[in-house]
Amino acid sequence: MSSHSHYIGRFAPSPSGALHFGSLIAALGSYLRAKQQQGTWLVRIEDVDPPREIAGASDAILRTLEAHGLHWDGKLLYQSDRLSAYQACIDQLIANQQAYYCQCSRKQIQARGGLYDGHCRHANLPHGAVRIINHVGINKFTDLRVGEVQVSDDFAHEDFIIKRSDGLYAYQLAVVLDDIEQGMTEIVRGFDLLEATCRQLSLYQILGKTAPKFLHLPLACADKGFKLSKQNHALAIDNNHAKQNISKALQFLGQASVDESLTIEQMLQQAVSQFKLTTIPSSSEILI
Repeated sequence: MSSHSHYIGRFAPSPSGALHFGSLIAALGSYLRAKQQQGTWLVRIEDVDPPREIAGASDAILRTLEAHGLHWDGKLLYQSDRLSAYQACIDQLIANQQAYYCQCSRKQIQARGGLYDGHCRHANLPHGAVRIINHVGINKFTDLRVGEVQVSDDFAHEDFIIKRSDGLYAYQLAVVLDDIEQGMTEIVRGFDLLEATCRQLSLYQILGKTAPKFLHLPLACADKGFKLSKQNHALAIDNNHAKQNISKALQFLGQASVDESLTIEQMLQQAVSQFKLTTIPSSSEILI
């Protein structure tokens, strides 16, 4: 699946709760974009943070996608099946002196200004969190919806964590290795991950891999700056109202309406044929 001549996109929820309206927007946006390009749309369960996971959430998420006609291509990937690949990469980076152990606490980093300053880079510690030596420091990229995105140089050059001190693999590492493994050509996701993209782009370059393109969708917010999320106890979407949910999500994404008298699959076909990237609102968040 590594050929870049064919569009490959994905939806990658974490099983920390049921799908809410914000997740449906990300799922639908990535699905429409992939299908409009006659591409492949994959689903990956990002179950790499067990303390935040809720029993049964993975299955509930998959049932909700199916109820909304969002049928994925190929087989599901669970991050929990990929731990040995993450560790192999970390071992290689440490062996190549491209990563190191760090024992700084959040409190210590905060006291030194809030961004990590490379304190343990030359300390040759035997254990702790693992940080990447971020000599690349990518500070800008072009998003397919919002145009040029720039972050501060300090943030761009930070030696960020790729494995936590509690032994869990960091999102930044897992997501990049999985997107490489699955041959992603474009990532469509929420605006809350916009800045993190610079870290992921730095990691692609450090690993010597070609990065996909990125497209960040507006966030659904209950109040200004308060995105719908599982942490904020956003309501699960009701599978019994799948057609109305799809219509609402299309409206949110600035897309033409579809005929709700059709089957859900036909509604999605109509939505794919009408999909326009240029009509997605340019704002970072939309109050609902």
